[in-house]
Amino acid sequence: MKRVETDLPGVMIIRPEIHEDERGFFVETYTRRAFDELGIACTFQQDNFVFSGSNVLRGLHYQVGRQQAKLVRVASGEIFDVAVDVRRGSPTFGKWTGVRLSAQNQVMLFVPQGFAHGYCVLSESASVAYKCSDYYAADCERGIAWNDPDIGIAWPLVNPDPVISEKDAGLKLLSETEEGDLPVYEAGD
Repeated sequence: MKRVETDLPGVMIIRPEIHEDERGFFVETYTRRAFDELGIACTFQQDNFVFSGSNVLRGLHYQVGRQQAKLVRVASGEIFDVAVDVRRGSPTFGKWTGVRLSAQNQVMLFVPQGFAHGYCVLSESASVAYKCSDYYAADCERGIAWNDPDIGIAWPLVNPDPVISEKDAGLKLLSETEEGDLPVYEAGD
């Protein structure tokens, strides 16, 4: 596996080795030893699997109190995956990075604690699998608007009017988020 840094410290693109032959391919998506060697010492507690149709946009979500790091990959289809630094006091607060993840390229994105996460589906449908470093806790769940103009994510949408949940449609801008609803940046993060 290879680690590729992004513009946001801690957010990493992971490129696994793909073994292909006439039967198809094999890829090792996670081994603790390999991730330790990449400098990602994270213990995952929960796996999630999501299926979405074309032009669906999910996010931007994060948790406070029980923060989650995430390792995101695509089992079928293609998505544009995004991480936004929402750690109050961080030098990169409000900045984002994005990458195309697909079943074909097998690229993964590691999103550390303190970052909001979201994605839009670029293919007819997509199946997304991701590992979380802590359990989902509804009372800790927070989010920010996917189309926050101050963040300015350049979503490569199939249609400019994405399919979003009612909950996501009601999310606030990052500038409207109360201080206690954001994780705090600590030097060394």
